[in-house]
Amino acid sequence: MASCAERQPIRIEKIALAHVRLPLVEPFRISHAEVAEKDAIIVRLHSGELVGYGESSPMAGAFYSAETPNSCWGALIEVAVPWVLRHQPGSPEDLRPLADLMPHDRFAFAGIETALWDLEAKLDCVSLAAALGATRAEVESGLAVGLYDTIEQMLAAIYRHLPHGYRRLKIKIKRGQDVELVRAVRAEFGGDLPLFVDANACYDLGDIEVFRALDQFGLMMFEQPFAAHDLEGMARLQREVRTPICIDESAEDLAMVERALDLGAARIVNIKVQRVGGLLRAKQLHDLCVARSVPAWCGTMPELGLGQAQGLAVAALPSCVFPTDIEPSARWFADDIIRPWLEMDNRGLIRVPQDPGTGFEVAEDKIEEYALRCWEAGAS
Repeated sequence: MASCAERQPIRIEKIALAHVRLPLVEPFRISHAEVAEKDAIIVRLHSGELVGYGESSPMAGAFYSAETPNSCWGALIEVAVPWVLRHQPGSPEDLRPLADLMPHDRFAFAGIETALWDLEAKLDCVSLAAALGATRAEVESGLAVGLYDTIEQMLAAIYRHLPHGYRRLKIKIKRGQDVELVRAVRAEFGGDLPLFVDANACYDLGDIEVFRALDQFGLMMFEQPFAAHDLEGMARLQREVRTPICIDESAEDLAMVERALDLGAARIVNIKVQRVGGLLRAKQLHDLCVARSVPAWCGTMPELGLGQAQGLAVAALPSCVFPTDIEPSARWFADDIIRPWLEMDNRGLIRVPQDPGTGFEVAEDKIEEYALRCWEAGAS
């Protein structure tokens, strides 16, 4: 491998894709969907002896978005890979024309874009966190708990995981499973536990009394209470409650976030690398939050360990002041494709790697083990 002093321009000789599917430790349920396995497309950019790894990480069945593993696979093969091999971008900034060609394929674009960030950081012998301008050596991790059939099952899940050191708790809610869930958590774990709810856009203004009731429990935030584009509705809700509203699905690009902040529809922003279409856009959203003095944090889909390692670099940026949704690999996955696995210490902290690139080794044997399909193309 060339030394850092011999840094050469990026020349992408081959791009390889692998669609993998890994089992979850337990099904994950939100207000409108449930999954028991995790799909992801691993993107590998080969340049000399180096490989840049990226992850395109939609959930099966349009769990969080209209994009699916099949749609991302098609967009990568038909649009992104040919464009990259033909135009040979030298940095993530050079991918802007490709982004314009893929306005509705942000998860697919993120696979290519994050791989190029990883490759460039390795060539420059810097960590991905340093390349983004991150300042933290450790990131606080928060526990996320999905919906269960009973309150007792939800409390049992919290008891299994919260003692490991997590810095806060997020629970999913939906119509009919909201105030009683929060009341039960407060009764069981006390009023000092940092706690918030995630509605995944399940409610609307007709449910305002639900949020007035939730407002009495001292929550950190209401995450995405209304539909992504109902910014006026969320601005109305924010005027009615003390609890800060955090946008998630609404934080899809700079224009949407700026409009939400202008309307007063949000006081906190959840930045997700996959949803916004890569690390450069995530960094731009972070910088907007800095300019507007708005606190932020980094969420996940969740991605596999590779995607979460890239999110870890975003979570270490200065404006990401709330604990991240990034959790140890063993929290959600029966296996993972990185070595070592993501781990959290008993203080609820995850170390931000300082080695070049993401700082984790991608296990090719695990990709082979869990691959449903593979494909590659070389530069002409």
